[in-house]
Order: sequence, then C-alpha cells, then structure tokens
Amino acid sequence: MISKYNFLTIVVLAGLVSCTKNDNKSDAYGNFEAVQVTVSAESAGSIHYLNVEEGMDIDSGTVVALVDTTDLYLKILQLRSQKKAVSVKSSSVLSQIGVQQQQKANLMVEKNRVSKLVAEKAATQKQLDDINGAIDLVDKQVASIQTQNAGIAEEMEVIDRQIAQVNESIHKCYIRNPVRGTVLSKYAEAGEITSPGRALYKIADLSVMELKVYVSGTQLPHVKIGQQVEVLIDADSKTNSRLSGVISWISPKAEFTPKIIQTKEERVNLVYGIKIKVPNDGSLKIAMPAEVNFEEKK
Repeated sequence: MISKYNFLTIVVLAGLVSCTKNDNKSDAYGNFEAVQVTVSAESAGSIHYLNVEEGMDIDSGTVVALVDTTDLYLKILQLRSQKKAVSVKSSSVLSQIGVQQQQKANLMVEKNRVSKLVAEKAATQKQLDDINGAIDLVDKQVASIQTQNAGIAEEMEVIDRQIAQVNESIHKCYIRNPVRGTVLSKYAEAGEITSPGRALYKIADLSVMELKVYVSGTQLPHVKIGQQVEVLIDADSKTNSRLSGVISWISPKAEFTPKIIQTKEERVNLVYGIKIKVPNDGSLKIAMPAEVNFEEKK
C-alpha cells in the first residue's frame, strides 16, 4: 500500500517531469519534402536501353534511355530522296530559264540590227514588230518558268520542315535526365514497349531537403525568410540530432491545421505553412518527421 507521503512525492515528481517536457517542447513539427520529377517517354517504340537504377545519382542532361528510332531514320532517308528529286526538277527549270534568256539575248541583237535597217529604209516596220513580239513572248515564257520554280522552292521548304520535324522526333527518342538528383523509383525496363507520356522513372534532388512545418499566428511575427533555425531529427528512441536550416518560404495566407500533425483541438486553428531548407548529409529522407526551434534551446 502506498503511504500518503509517498503518494504526494509521486505527484510532485510527475508535475516536475511534465513541466520539464513542456519547457523542452519544440516550436513546430513537420516532415521533409523534396521536389520529385517524373521523367516520361516522349515517343512510342521499344526501349533499347534504360540506364537508371533506384538510388543512382544522375547529372542533369545525361542521356539515360533510348527509344527505337528505326522508323524515323527510314523516314529521313525517304525525305532526303524526295528532296533530291525536287532538286533535280529545280535544276531542269533553271536550265530552261537559261535557254530562254539566251534566246532573248539573240533577239535583242537582231532587234538592234533591224532597227538600224528600218532607220535606213532597208527593212520594214513589220519585221521590227515581229522581233518585239518574239521578245515579249520570251519574257512571258521566262515568267511562267519562274513561277514553276517558285512552286518547286516551296516544295523544297516543305520537305526541309518535314526533315526538321523527324529530326526533332529522333531527338525526343533520347531521354535526357532533366535534373541532377537521386533516382527514387524505376517504372520500366529495356525491351519494353513505351508510349508518349509513360513514366520511366522518378528523380529528386536530395542534396538539400525542405522541411515543411506550420506555425500559429502568434508565432508568425518571430519568423522571417532567411532566418536560421534549429532542426531536430531522431537519433535514437531517446535523443535527437541537431541540424541547421534556413527559412526559405512563408505562406502568405492562413489555412486550417493539417489533420495529420496536430491534436483534434488544434485542428480548428488557423496556421501558416513554412518551408525550411536543410542541407542533407545523407541522413534525411522524404517524409521523415522533424522538429524546429526558431531559437536554440539550452
């Protein structure tokens, strides 16, 4: 049986422990986040290779996968043959223009000769008119041929645009890693058939993690962007590891407290979201819980 003295002692000690816990209570609680990028295929076909594995670190711009380009390559060859055929047609038209221009030059010489004869009454005006008519006809023929050549030039431009389009499609077959980071998940394997929009893998930059916490309106005046804060993570079941972080974002508007992190009584309160950037030495993981002190506690 517990004596009255022992009972009072237990109550006092419990009160002291409770006060100590309240004094050591952190200012805010939250979980670590990272910007996760899902890399998807942009073309359809068989995956020749996919050089990513979960946990692998990859630099931005690295080619990590290739989707089959055989059909596109054959299309390029076909378009190049068409362009060559059109180019031959253009050369033929240009040669016709050269012939007509030479014919016009000959007629101009003849016109000058006949004009002198007409002046000397040695030739008739009809002869000169016939030459002028022939020159006009040559000009019209040259204009007609130039119109044909313009159509051929437009046809060449269309083929060039088609070639550029196919080259862009080939470029999209080479999957380039968009951001430097660590592969979180892999969704495909070499040899599988993919399609535009199909996810291949997920990656995130884990070198600097973001801790998102929520503060009350009364705490808001004591935080500001760029402020250095103390971050606590679990070292073991009884102790914490201390890290340093910097406030990078403060929500401009209030919201209700998220259900997952507070008691039922506190859920009805309005709070402000805050993001804290914390350098990652490898110990921080996505969704890991953490605590924050805006002023270091002794």
